[in-house]
Amino acid sequence: MSSENPSDVELSSTPDAFKTDIRLLGKVLGQVMLESEGETVFNVVEDLRRLAVKYRREGLPSDEAQLEDSIASLSDEEVNTVARAFGYFLHLSNLAEDRDQNRRKRLHELSGKAALRGSLKSAFDVLRNKGVSSAQIYEFLSKASIVPVLTAHPTEVQRKSTLDLHKSIAQVLLLTDQKQTPDERRQTLRSLYGLISTLWHTRMLRRHRLTVLDEIDNSLSYYNSTFLKAIPNIYADIHNCLNNDNNAYPTSDLAFLRMGSWIGGDRDGNPNVDANTLHQALTRQCRLIMTHYFAEIKELGTELSLSRGLGSISADLIALSMVSQDNSEHRVDEPYRRACIHIYARLSATSKHLLGESVATRPTYDAPVYQKSTDFLADLKIIADSLEQHNSGAVVHLRLAALMQTVSVFGFHLASVDLRQSSDVHERVLTELFNAAGVTHNGNQVQYDAMSESERVELLLSEIKQARPLVSPWFKYSEETSRELEILRMASYCRNHFGKDSIRQTIVSHTEALSDLLEVLVLQQETGLLRPVMATTAINDVINIQDFGGLMVVPLFETIPDLEKGPEIMANWLGINEVSEWLRRSHNGIQEVMLGYSDSNKDGGYLTSNWTLYKAERELVDVFRENNMRLRLFHGRGGSVGRGGGPSFEAILAQPPGTVNGQIRLTEQGEVIQVKYKDAEVGKWHLENIVAATLETSLQSNSEVHKAEDKNMADYAEPLAIMSAIAEQAYRDLVYGTEGFDDYFYASTPIQEIAGLNIGSRPSSRRSVRNINDLRAIPWGFSWAQCRVMMTGWYGMGTALNEYIESGSNDLQYKNVPETAAGRLAQLQEMVANWPFFRSLMSNMEQVLAKTDLGIARKYASLVPDDKLREHVFNRISEEYTLTVQQFRRVCGHELLEHDPVLASALSERFAYIDPLNHLQAELLKRYRNHVQSGVNDGNDDESEESRIQRAIHMTINGIAAGLRNSG
Repeated sequence: MSSENPSDVELSSTPDAFKTDIRLLGKVLGQVMLESEGETVFNVVEDLRRLAVKYRREGLPSDEAQLEDSIASLSDEEVNTVARAFGYFLHLSNLAEDRDQNRRKRLHELSGKAALRGSLKSAFDVLRNKGVSSAQIYEFLSKASIVPVLTAHPTEVQRKSTLDLHKSIAQVLLLTDQKQTPDERRQTLRSLYGLISTLWHTRMLRRHRLTVLDEIDNSLSYYNSTFLKAIPNIYADIHNCLNNDNNAYPTSDLAFLRMGSWIGGDRDGNPNVDANTLHQALTRQCRLIMTHYFAEIKELGTELSLSRGLGSISADLIALSMVSQDNSEHRVDEPYRRACIHIYARLSATSKHLLGESVATRPTYDAPVYQKSTDFLADLKIIADSLEQHNSGAVVHLRLAALMQTVSVFGFHLASVDLRQSSDVHERVLTELFNAAGVTHNGNQVQYDAMSESERVELLLSEIKQARPLVSPWFKYSEETSRELEILRMASYCRNHFGKDSIRQTIVSHTEALSDLLEVLVLQQETGLLRPVMATTAINDVINIQDFGGLMVVPLFETIPDLEKGPEIMANWLGINEVSEWLRRSHNGIQEVMLGYSDSNKDGGYLTSNWTLYKAERELVDVFRENNMRLRLFHGRGGSVGRGGGPSFEAILAQPPGTVNGQIRLTEQGEVIQVKYKDAEVGKWHLENIVAATLETSLQSNSEVHKAEDKNMADYAEPLAIMSAIAEQAYRDLVYGTEGFDDYFYASTPIQEIAGLNIGSRPSSRRSVRNINDLRAIPWGFSWAQCRVMMTGWYGMGTALNEYIESGSNDLQYKNVPETAAGRLAQLQEMVANWPFFRSLMSNMEQVLAKTDLGIARKYASLVPDDKLREHVFNRISEEYTLTVQQFRRVCGHELLEHDPVLASALSERFAYIDPLNHLQAELLKRYRNHVQSGVNDGNDDESEESRIQRAIHMTINGIAAGLRNSG
C-alpha cells in the first residue's frame, strides 16, 4: 500500500500480471487511505506492512519483536484503521487472484494445448478415449442429478455491500487487459479509485445479526450475477461437445444440473426458521426468476422483429400469435413479437397467481395462467421450432436457447429448498402426539420416548398404515410441536403452489436408528405431504404408503458411530416393503443419503473422519446393490479441509467407484459461496469442475476401475485402519482426554468473539454452555483457522504415519503390513501414487499445513492464563505439527506446495497481509479480555473503548477469513 500516484502504474497485461494487479490495487488503496486518514496513519500501516513482509521473507527474531512492539503500541483508535487497511487489501488481493486464474485459464485455451483438467472438454476427451460415445453420454446425463446446495452456515463474514463493490471492482479490472486510449485509461483509473474509495468508506461489519430473510436475500444475489448466466452456458457447452452440427440449438431436454438451498428450511438448531421463512424463501425465489423471465421475454420480443412477409412460419406459431390481444398496427405482420406479447401476458397472470401480485414491468392484458413451467417452455419451443424449420435457426442462439434452458432448469421455483430437522425433535413431537391422542399399542398406552427401538419401529409401521388422523385440531400442542406441524403443512402448501420440485427432501440430522426415518413418514402423513391409505387389499399388505407424494426422507450420518451404523440402518430401511415400493413409485427408485464431514472430524480427527466416510460409502454401495435401489450421496462439505473442503474436482474423482454414478449433491457453505460463485466466469468454472468430475468418475466406473479399487482396498485398507486408530487416539487424547483443554481452546482462539460477530442467524452452540461437545463443528474449525493452527485438517496424521512406518502393527490379523520400516514407507508412497483417496487426503492436508503458522499460534497461546496448561497443550500441538510436516515430506517426497507454485505464490502474497492481522488480533484479544475482566463500564455506545476494541477484533476476523479463503 503505497501513496505513489496510481496513474504511474502500467495497466497493460504483463507476464507477471498477477503481481501487476496486486501492485495497482495496493497503490490505489494506499492513496485512498492517505487522503482519507492522513499521512501519520498511512505511515503506521505502511511501516507494519514492510515489517511483516521483511519478517515473512527473512524470519529474523528481531523483526518479529519489532512487529509485535509496533502493534502493541497502537492506540485503540489506530487499531481499527490498521485492521481495515490490511483486511481490505486482502479483499482486493483475492480479486486479483481470481482474475489471474481466469486469465491463465483463457490463455491456456487460446494456446491450443490439451484441454484443462476439470473442464468439460477434457472430460469428454477422456471418455471418448475410453470408448464412450456421445449417445451414451447424453443418455447418462438424461438420468443424472447434480445439485450444489447453498446453505447459510455462518462463516461468510463479509457484508453484501462489500461483496457488491468487489464485483464492480472486478469488472473495472477487466478493462485493464484491453488496449486503451489515454482518455479511456484515465477513466478506468478514476473508476477504480472511486470504487476503492467507496469500499474504504463502507462499514466493514454488520451492526446487527443477520436474519433468515437476510440470508435468503444474500443467497439470491448470486443468481443474477452467476447462476442464471453460468448454468445455461454450461448446457450450451455440453450441447456443443455432443453435437457436430453447431447450428442446431440445444433442445433443453437435459436438466441434470440444478440448484438447491437450505436457507429458510434448515431449522436444525435454528429457532428462527419456521413456516414463514420457508414460505418467504420460495416466494422470493419465485419473484426473482419471474422477474428474470419478464426481462428476457421483453428483450426477446424486441429481437424477434422477423416479418411474416419475408419468410414462412409454422402453424403452431401462427396459432400462438393469433391469440395475442396486441392491437398495434405496427406488429400485424410480426407474429413472433405478437407471440412474445401473449407469453408476457400469461407470465403476468402466472406471477399474480403465484405471488399475489404481478411483477411485470409493462402493462398487459388478462390471459390464462401457466399451470406449470413446462407449459411456458412449450410456448417458447413453438417459437424456436418455427425459426428452426424456416431457415432462421441462428436466431435461436441469440437469446431463446439460453432462456429455454433456464426455464427447464429453474422452473417457477428457482431452487429446491430442503427441510432439515434433528431426530430428537421429531421424537419429542411424536411423543406428545401419541400421548395427546391416547394411542395404544399391544393393549398398552403408548409412552413413545420410553419404548425400545424394536417397539418404536413396530408402532411407527403400524401408524403408517392407519387411515385415522393422529393430530387433532381440538388439542393445544406445545410450541415446538406446533412449529413443526406448521412448517410441514407449509411445505405441503408450497409444493402444491410452486410445484413439487420446490421442496423434494427432508433431512434428518443425527440419524442414529431406523425409527428416526420412520418418524418422518408419520409426520408427513399427518401434515398432508404423504397421503394415507384408507384400506389395502394388496398381497401381504405391501402397499400402504401411497405412491403419489411425500418428501424423500434423507438420513444424515454425522458422527463416527453414526457413520459406522449407517449402512445397517439403510439396509433395514430399504428392506421395508412399503418404503422400497414408495421409493420406486414416487422417487424413481432413488434414495439419498447425506454424509456429514464436520461432526465426524470434530469427533475423531482428520484421518479417522475421512476413512470412516470412505468405508461407509463403500458399504452403502453394497447395501443399495443388494436392494436394487439407486444411491444418491449428499456430501455435507464445508470450506475448510477439516470439514470436507478442498477442490471439488479431485474430491469427486477420489470417491469410491459406484458411489457417484450420476447422482450427487454437495453443500456450498459460508465464504466458499462467495469464493466460488462471485461472478459468472468464476462460477461457471467451479460448476464445470463438478459436472466434469461426475461424468468422468461415473462413466469410467467399469470393471477395470472396480478391479483397481478392489486391489487398493485389499492392499491398503489394513494400513489405513491401523493409522486411523492411531490418529483417532492421538486426536481424542488431546481434545477430549486433556484436562483443561476446553479452557485452552476458549482462551487461545477468538471463539467467544466470533459468537458476537453478526455472521449468521443460527447460534454457534447447541446449548448456552462452554463445552466443546455442544459447540457446533463449524465455529470449532473456524476458530482454529483464525489463530493459524488449523488442527482440524492435520492433527494425528503425523503420529499415525510415523508410528505405522516405524512400528507397523502387533496385531497378527493384519496381513498386508510389510515387515520393515523401509517396506512400510514404500507402501505409503505407493498409496499416494496409486490410490486417489489417499492422494487426495494427503494433498488437502498439504494445503492446510502450508497455511498453519506455529509462530503466530504461540501468540494466541499466550492468552491462556494457566502457564502449565498453556505449555502442555501448545507443545503437544507444536510437536504434532512438526512431526506431520516431517512425515508428509517423507511419504510424498517433496516440500509443502512444491508441486503447486501458483498457490504457493498466491499464499506468499497473502501472508504478508494476514500475518499483521493475526498479531493485531492476538493483541486486541488480550486488551479486550483485560478490559472485560477489569469490570470497568465505560458505556455501551459505539464509541466506548470496549466497543472500539471489539469492533477491531471483528474486523481482524473478517480480514483473516478473507485472506485464508477456506477457513469455514
